[in-house]
Amino acid sequence: MEQIKTLGRRKASVARTYVTNGSGKIVINGKSMEEYFPQKYIQAFILDPFEVVGIENAYDININVKGGGFKGQSQAIRLAISRALVQINEDFKKPLKEKKYLTRDARVVERKKYGKPKARKSFQFSKR
Repeated sequence: MEQIKTLGRRKASVARTYVTNGSGKIVINGKSMEEYFPQKYIQAFILDPFEVVGIENAYDININVKGGGFKGQSQAIRLAISRALVQINEDFKKPLKEKKYLTRDARVVERKKYGKPKARKSFQFSKR
């Protein structure tokens, strides 16, 4: 296996992953995963696909991610890693699909409308 390139998106985040054989090192934007995402629950988002298919420390992953916040970025990375694992082995598709890791979550923030303070919220109505 040479290098597998995949793309993941969530909200405003775009993650490009490059997967190669290795020792399980994950590099995000030139930093280690623990340095880029210090929160443990966010790191769990990224490592979930490996736990579902039952392989850890088998591949080195280099990730470029931009846009959005830390949670959207981590979920975009999770989608990209899941897609890469399916390219590596087609048998991984069923467990990843059951956990919905191969589904692109299309929900984005609704735009603000004029005459309103937020997208749908209205100013207080006064009858008299």
